[in-house]
Amino acid sequence: MRRHVRAIPARAPDTTAWHRRCTLQTLSGLLAKLIDVQPGPPFWMTALAALVALGVVVYPTSWHISRGLITVAHEGGHALVALLTRRKLQGIRLHSDTSGVTLTRGRPTGPGMIFTAAAGYVAPSLLGLGAAWLAAAGYITLLLWTVLLLLACMLLMIRNLFGVVSLLTIGGAVFALTWLAKPDIQAIGAQLAAWFLLFGGIRPILELRRKRRQGRAPESDADQLARLTPFPGGFFVFLFLLVSAGALVVGAYLLTPWDLLGRLS
Repeated sequence: MRRHVRAIPARAPDTTAWHRRCTLQTLSGLLAKLIDVQPGPPFWMTALAALVALGVVVYPTSWHISRGLITVAHEGGHALVALLTRRKLQGIRLHSDTSGVTLTRGRPTGPGMIFTAAAGYVAPSLLGLGAAWLAAAGYITLLLWTVLLLLACMLLMIRNLFGVVSLLTIGGAVFALTWLAKPDIQAIGAQLAAWFLLFGGIRPILELRRKRRQGRAPESDADQLARLTPFPGGFFVFLFLLVSAGALVVGAYLLTPWDLLGRLS
C-alpha cells in the first residue's frame, strides 16, 4: 500500500526580528560611542588652550573675526528660552557685523518675555560651562555631537542667507573635527571651544556696559529688561557679568586637571 506524504511548504525567514536586532545593536553601538570616555589632554595642552582662547578674545582683530560665534550662542540662548517658556519663535537673523536678532511672538510682558530677554548675554558662558563639564569628564564625542544637534535645530529657524552660511560653516568645522580628527585633537578642540565661550561670554557684557554709559545702546537686552521689571538696566548688566564670571571660575576649575597637578607636586 502506497503512502502519500504531504510536502510542508518552507517558511519564509523572519527578517523582522533580524532587522530589529541589527537596529538595536547599531543604536547600542552609537550610544556606547557617544558616552565613551576619552582621556584628557596633558596639563600644558589645557593651559595652552586657555591662553589661545584668551588671546583670541582680547586681541581686537581676532575678536572681530570670532565674535560671530558668541553671537550664535547669544541668539541661540534667546531662542531656546523662548521655546521653553512657550513663546512662538518666528526666526533668527545673524548679520555680518556680528550682531543678531531673535524674533518671538507672545505676551509683551510677563515671565516668558523676561527670561527670554535675559538669556542672551549669559548663554555663551553657560554653554561654555556645560562644555567644560563634558570635556573635563571625557565625554568629548557627546559634546561635539550635541553641538551639531543644536546647530541643526538653530539652522531651521534662520531667516537670512548670511546666517545660513555661518551655521553651515560652523557645523562643517565641528563635523570635520568629529569625523576626521584623532581623539587627542578632538579633546584639544573641545577644550579650546569651552575656554573661548567662557572668556568670550564676558567681553560683550563689558562692551554693553561701555555703550550704555555712552548712550549708544538704548534698545539693549538690559534696557528691555528695565522696562519689563522694576530694576534698572545697570542691575541686569551687573547680573550678566556676575553669572558669566561665575561660569568662568567654575569652568576653569573643571578644566584644570587637579589630580595631575597633585602628582607633579
